[in-house]
Amino acid sequence: MTNDKFIMNKIAYLQCPTGISGDMCLGALVSLGVPVEYLIEKLNGLGIEQGYQLRAELVQRNGQQATKVHVDLVDDRHHHHHHDGEHSHDRTRHLPEIEQMILKAQLPSRAEAWSLAVFRQLAVAEGAVHGISPEKVHFHEVGAIDAIVDIVGTCLGLDWLGIESNEQGFPLLYCSAFPTGGGTVRAAHGQMAVPVPAVLKLWEMRGCPVYSNGIDRELVTPTGAAIATTLARDFGSPPAIAIKQIGLGAGSINLPIPNILRLWLGESASLQSNFSDSEETSSNLETISVLETQIDDLSPQAIGYTFEALFAAGALDVFTQAIGMKKSRSGILLTVICHPENLLSCEAVIFRETTTLGIRRTTQQRAILQREIQQVETEYGKVRVKIAWKGRSPEKVIANVQPEYEDCADLARKHNIPWREIQRLALQRWYLVNT
Repeated sequence: MTNDKFIMNKIAYLQCPTGISGDMCLGALVSLGVPVEYLIEKLNGLGIEQGYQLRAELVQRNGQQATKVHVDLVDDRHHHHHHDGEHSHDRTRHLPEIEQMILKAQLPSRAEAWSLAVFRQLAVAEGAVHGISPEKVHFHEVGAIDAIVDIVGTCLGLDWLGIESNEQGFPLLYCSAFPTGGGTVRAAHGQMAVPVPAVLKLWEMRGCPVYSNGIDRELVTPTGAAIATTLARDFGSPPAIAIKQIGLGAGSINLPIPNILRLWLGESASLQSNFSDSEETSSNLETISVLETQIDDLSPQAIGYTFEALFAAGALDVFTQAIGMKKSRSGILLTVICHPENLLSCEAVIFRETTTLGIRRTTQQRAILQREIQQVETEYGKVRVKIAWKGRSPEKVIANVQPEYEDCADLARKHNIPWREIQRLALQRWYLVNT
């Protein structure tokens, strides 16, 4: 006999009525209780502590109180100048240099992985804009000290708050639609129209919903867009959430409406099924949506693109099966598994990218193992490893240990050695450390 009960998962929602920037994210996190002293301590590991000072204060925005975090830069003559936004004149940096800074900083594992992912996403967007590879991107403003502090500090804060991770290891973070802003802004490449190209590319990469709130200013900065489009699992209306606390992060300028980023911190219930006390294993049950459609007139290349678009829209899994259809035609059955809150976005992708005229929906429950992402160091580089287990400490039993495919593939290509050799070394290292 089983005893089903609901467990509460800590999740967060970014509400961006006046946009989002890196310092607004930091302000919202500090407002939620993340200690500035903790951020300073961890950020010191990046090796740039001589170039800035971090401080927070309470400010008023149209009569509402919010937290403003300042990154005060220090030039070579040890004079301070205040950073208001994204456009610092610090020297340019390339992605590999920034990645090495993060890897050497000894950050908490989740904060490290999220920081690397945000900068990678930003480099991909900037590279697409300028027609160069991500590794060759000159980061200009977004690679300056202030933005490194903003991105890594935000990831540290989300980790400190204990927000749950999804299957891909990212936080259970959601985000509202973005206001487009307007006008122009001066950047490293001269005067640019708002939204700037990097922000537009980041929105395009995730298919983000946008709208105009009538304010012709730069409301979404590259750093803010990179944080949201990398870490948020979905965009639009808030998910089902029991709100526990609201963090208010102030922007730098006064606008017709309060220039405040609102970070909702709350809980979402999921069903857990526990085995009887005599059994040593337990699993979690969660509700999922399953979308299915059969297709017989679509190019295989289009199917591959559809897979990528569905994962970007929040799909947990996507797969196809060969089937026989009416009039003896060969076809495929496309199946998509997602959380209920991502059903509409995944369904929209299927209708947009395939020739189907109808999609079947079902709601099911699936049992999932407890899991987390750890990181191991091999002689060729770092590899993330997904650990799954049954039961609870101290009796929990490891059920599966699996190195991340992409990490192994990247190292295999870089060193021109077999992928399976990287996987073997990663598994060997994990078991050496943990047994």
